[in-house]
Amino acid sequence: MSLLLNIEFEKAIRLLSKYMPVANETSRKPVLFHGLRVGMYLYEHSYSQDIILAGLLHDILEDTQITLEELRVGFGETVTKLIQASTKDDSIIKEERTEELIKRCVGNGENALIVKAADILDSFKWYDSQNNKSEIEYCMKNANAIFKYKPDNFTDPIFEELKGWQTKFSTVS
Repeated sequence: MSLLLNIEFEKAIRLLSKYMPVANETSRKPVLFHGLRVGMYLYEHSYSQDIILAGLLHDILEDTQITLEELRVGFGETVTKLIQASTKDDSIIKEERTEELIKRCVGNGENALIVKAADILDSFKWYDSQNNKSEIEYCMKNANAIFKYKPDNFTDPIFEELKGWQTKFSTVS
């Protein structure tokens, strides 16, 4: 990977460290570490710089007070749009939120859905390691929506990996 990507990755980690809330025993999952795992997954699988940075920062709008302008200045319009696409909209009623989010990712293109898929993959892995059935059900809801709305021409290998996790937990929901 390029030096520039590594510098930008480090810059994103510094931003996350500055803004993300501190996790404790009552946290669903340590969100800073979750973002790092998502970013590292995308990095290790040689995705583009924009996808990697968006994956690393994917929860920053949900969990902090950072502004869109700060993101744009720091990481550019493309990364900011990918983050926005994968950020849940709390103004939408809970029952409709997941489908709206996945449709928005699809509408923003395969790269946005890749970021969301990486997020869900990491969540599956984390909640499986914690034997947290209710959160695995939430992951299944997201995975099911991804495969319901994913166009056939979105063929990135991440979707096959996600399909494996969906299959593994198909009897949970």
